[in-house]
Amino acid sequence: MPIEATFPPALILLAGALLLPLLPRNCRSLFSLFIPLLALGLVWLAPTGTHLTLALMDYHLVVYQVDQLSRIFGMIFALITFIGCLFAFHVKEAAKQTAALLYAAGALGVTFAGDFITLFVFWELMSLPSTYLIWARGTRESEKSGMRYLMFHIFGGGLLFAGILAHTGETGGILIEPLTARTSLSSWLILAGVALNAAVVPLHVWLSDAYPKATVTGAVFLSALTTKTAVYVLLRVFPGWEILIFLGVVMTLYGVVFAFLANDIREVLAYHIISQVGYMVAGAGIGTELAINGASAHAFSHILYKALLFMGAGAVLQTTGKSKLTELGGLAQKQPLVLWLYMIGAFSISGFPLFNGFISKSMVIAAAGAAHYNLSMLFMLLASVGTFLSVGLKLPYATWYGQNRGLSPIPLPRNMVLAMAVTAFLCILYGIMPGLLYNRLPYQVHFAPYTFPHLMETSQILIFTFAAFWIFRKEIVGKAGITLDVDWFYRRPAKWVQRIFLEDLETAFNKVETLMIDTAHKLALLSNNPRALFTGSAGKKNYSPDAYRSSLQLLILLALFGFVLISFWGLLSQIGVVTK
Repeated sequence: MPIEATFPPALILLAGALLLPLLPRNCRSLFSLFIPLLALGLVWLAPTGTHLTLALMDYHLVVYQVDQLSRIFGMIFALITFIGCLFAFHVKEAAKQTAALLYAAGALGVTFAGDFITLFVFWELMSLPSTYLIWARGTRESEKSGMRYLMFHIFGGGLLFAGILAHTGETGGILIEPLTARTSLSSWLILAGVALNAAVVPLHVWLSDAYPKATVTGAVFLSALTTKTAVYVLLRVFPGWEILIFLGVVMTLYGVVFAFLANDIREVLAYHIISQVGYMVAGAGIGTELAINGASAHAFSHILYKALLFMGAGAVLQTTGKSKLTELGGLAQKQPLVLWLYMIGAFSISGFPLFNGFISKSMVIAAAGAAHYNLSMLFMLLASVGTFLSVGLKLPYATWYGQNRGLSPIPLPRNMVLAMAVTAFLCILYGIMPGLLYNRLPYQVHFAPYTFPHLMETSQILIFTFAAFWIFRKEIVGKAGITLDVDWFYRRPAKWVQRIFLEDLETAFNKVETLMIDTAHKLALLSNNPRALFTGSAGKKNYSPDAYRSSLQLLILLALFGFVLISFWGLLSQIGVVTK
């Protein structure tokens, strides 16, 4: 088998990330485009069944394993890395470019891992570069948010590692396979670690907290990689776990509610990541072939349209310096191209016919109906209403058509517009020609999205949602506020925790330190002037460095005297001069 077909694409990205800082500054951006394209070519060419193993002590690591499920995720991860690097082409900072490639290398490594050890190594590789893309924003908020993000993922990684150790101890194996032992502690630990990265409610607050604080270009990578990598692991390891249906449906509704309440444009989109990932989590829980296909297709579509939405929001932030709905407005005449490219992403996430969200989200909903989860199907349809309302109507209306606030956006770099255009083209292409995606899904597809009942159902939802928004648009748009999420439960007691474990503890240590220093001072004075013990002058702080040296000399002399005395006493005892 030729080397180009079997070489792990994650290593290409890893090597590229290490080489990039060594290149001349004017070559780095081109190199950052070439590396993910090369990785995409390797994923495309690798034959199904490719299997690359390495020996490690008593285990055989499967570092590269290709099947239809891993291939579809590998393709979209490599593709979005290329698009993200194109969007960031104007960024010449090697650290940011390196972080993006390392982040993508971790995602591809997890996707093609055939054993839990390899999976964990690449899983953890994603944490630090993704954190850097938040810190690189360079604000006080991004610094704090990045630290919270990192702490969450360290905790999640610990849960995953504990589960892997327990699983290896129970089974003696490390190969990745669907877990069926639903009463096993190891399975639940692994699930908890993966669920945190998937932003499953209530383990989701790191996402809505951190993504709006990231750099304009870094947020594109963040929106695409971490949660979808976790979705891949859920599809691979936990298909058919019914608890995921409940969690996924909760995510779809929870995300749209909080997105509607949010005021920051990127926070709105961050909450909708939670909602859209909920469809994929529910698909993993249903576990049928149709559901796995639907979740995989929706992950593919979501990565494209969500990246496009974050690009549009990032373009507004880049050119105006504003990201609050209450600070934006009147940009339609000044940024018409950005508006329409954003709207292609909005039509896609809302499930408009002829856009890629229509051909993927509907497959998950249909899978729920086919498996007789009728209530779940109803709730997922309801979540679609909220998606169109906030992302497709409220956000663009307030940003581009709302009150004109006199903003004068600066010109947008051409590479950013080109990246948005490429992504928008793909959203339309897959919407018009769903077979391009369906033919690469894990199982044979027996689903037709463009049926008359489905088109009528979608049209009714979209039309009535638009009518309701237009009637109540003044009440919906322009309301500023603070969104309180479940992070309130650890933010609220933060002051008391800080006072007890930092301030009060520091005060106690300071008092002990002061007491010890005062005692040392007194001993130093006492060694210089033994009469101070009787005159009361030992407490005075007129000490000097000589006093410390004198006290040390005194202690050494006392120790030597005691040693000599004990030795002499022992000698006398041996010769019989001293008897008991």
